[in-house]
Amino acid sequence: MRAAEVFVLAGEPEVEVVLKPSPRARRLSLRVSRLDGRVTMSVPRGASRREAVRFAQERADWIRGHLADRPVDLRPQPGGTVLFEGREVSLVAAGGRSAKLAGEEIHLPLSAPEKTGARLAALFKALARDRLAVASDRYAAQVGRSYTGLTLRDTRSRWGSCSSRGGLMYSWRLIMAPPAVLDYVAAHEVAHLVHMDHSPAFWAQVERICPDYAPHRAWLREHGAELHRYRFRD
Repeated sequence: MRAAEVFVLAGEPEVEVVLKPSPRARRLSLRVSRLDGRVTMSVPRGASRREAVRFAQERADWIRGHLADRPVDLRPQPGGTVLFEGREVSLVAAGGRSAKLAGEEIHLPLSAPEKTGARLAALFKALARDRLAVASDRYAAQVGRSYTGLTLRDTRSRWGSCSSRGGLMYSWRLIMAPPAVLDYVAAHEVAHLVHMDHSPAFWAQVERICPDYAPHRAWLREHGAELHRYRFRD
């Protein structure tokens, strides 16, 4: 195999398996993402598509078992709750044209409840941008560097990144984590303006500007998947 392709595993239900060539892999291996349920097979150099398909078919029960064990996706709706800054807040239909934070509640328009997810995502992105910009500015001043831009994405594999040109990227879902966790991620990415690696010098830099980062980093490892359980769009 030279390029990634999708194979459909027949059965009930059908399952799409991404066959991904991997020069580093030593054997065929399967992975089922607990975030989005994507099934990926690493295919080592020299293995054929036929071998990969047979491998998936032989492990069909294992694949479906892991998919069945995934946490159920959550779709926020009026009358329910959503995670915000590390706590559950109530979603209340209260009028207006957009979602608004009101103390321990988020108020939603009365019309078109099917747009609740999109409205919440818009609110969360705006709040995340404000908080991340403030934290990034504060830490950039501490390290004596400036960044070239700040963008938000709905990333699955990382909470933030720093480009070689000094651009910062963050997942807007960080607004759902405790504020100290969001703050740590900002410190982590700003520290990359000084050290573009994860060397001991980098972690020393993180500790200088965010001394208590360890529990916040651990929170993301333990609870990060919960932030991705929420579906804001179909």
